[in-house]
Amino acid sequence: MFAVFASRRKALTRATLTVAAFTLAACQPLPSSRGPALDPGAPVPVALILPGGSGNSGDEVLARNLKQAADLAIADLQGVQIDLRVYNAGSSPTTSAAMAQKAVDDGARIILGPVYAEAANAAGLAVRDEGVNVLSFSNNTDIAGGNVFVLGSTFENTAERLVSYAARTGKGRIMVVYDQNPSGNLGRRAIENAAARTGASVVGTATYEFSQQGVIAAAGGIASSAQAVGANSVFFTADTAGALPLLAQLLPEAGLRTSSAQFVGLTRWDIPSGTLSMPGLQGGWFALPDPGLQAQFGSRFTAAYGEPPHPIAGLAYDGIAAIGALAKQGKSNALSTSALTQGAGFRGVNGVFRLRADGTNQRGLAVAQIQNAQVVVIDSAPNSFAGAGF
Repeated sequence: MFAVFASRRKALTRATLTVAAFTLAACQPLPSSRGPALDPGAPVPVALILPGGSGNSGDEVLARNLKQAADLAIADLQGVQIDLRVYNAGSSPTTSAAMAQKAVDDGARIILGPVYAEAANAAGLAVRDEGVNVLSFSNNTDIAGGNVFVLGSTFENTAERLVSYAARTGKGRIMVVYDQNPSGNLGRRAIENAAARTGASVVGTATYEFSQQGVIAAAGGIASSAQAVGANSVFFTADTAGALPLLAQLLPEAGLRTSSAQFVGLTRWDIPSGTLSMPGLQGGWFALPDPGLQAQFGSRFTAAYGEPPHPIAGLAYDGIAAIGALAKQGKSNALSTSALTQGAGFRGVNGVFRLRADGTNQRGLAVAQIQNAQVVVIDSAPNSFAGAGF
């Protein structure tokens, strides 16, 4: 079954979470005042490092859509001009580092991108000593810190939202079911950490070899374990391109259903939309950005460019929105670390978000439930950092 979803995994998962061993830009924090000075009133030189030029068709679509989303954001800015300079680096860390250095040599005051974790990390290291901040499209928090920020939706942020909601609604006895791979382990840790902060409790964990046979072999034991520990919610790290469809089929057959324990997903269960029709996931919860805002962005993007946006294209819009909001203040230090991490955050096409001093982000997410193969929001995304949901 996993082979059926291989191409989609390459297009989506590869563009977000990549785990590898490398020297991290996060090792040494930068002073909060660090950042190249701006000339107030002059166009802001922004470098956009894209995955174009790799020869991979998925990367080319993603690169095009990120640039188009950035252009939409620039068009929406009032009182601020952005001098956007585009650099294609494929997925190569070496090329990304070279492009980041070239961008700074060309006068860039901040870098938007790259997408892939290793590439973003390399870009950050390349320009670290020059104090230029990097707003990457990655969601891998292992690279966050120093001058590198991640704009992508992180497991930590999603886990915090879902675990806290589960605890508030009496579903705080959690069983974690995770893949035996780096992504699965990251997800498990995020859920466990969120439980420790919210008053929920992880009463059990279960894992499986990341293969079709591995899931089949483990399903019965997972169902039995969840029932034995009295879990009233089961959190899955699996995504729709991997083990989730098989788990959704086999666990109910083994006696574990959403009627006895709330199924909760750490990944988006509405991409692709066919996932919503799976009988085993009816009643399940997952988190997503404000659907209304995303629909507006999708409609506008499609009208402008004749194709729907890539699922992470909106991150480019959000990055430009944040840069524009700060530059509009007219301060020479508008793109310093302390400015980027202002507590009030920013508004983008994915809702409210803010950057943290450790390079991670916090995003306002809605909690959705699958009801009759439809996405129904059961707890709205907050529209400020003072509202419910944080």
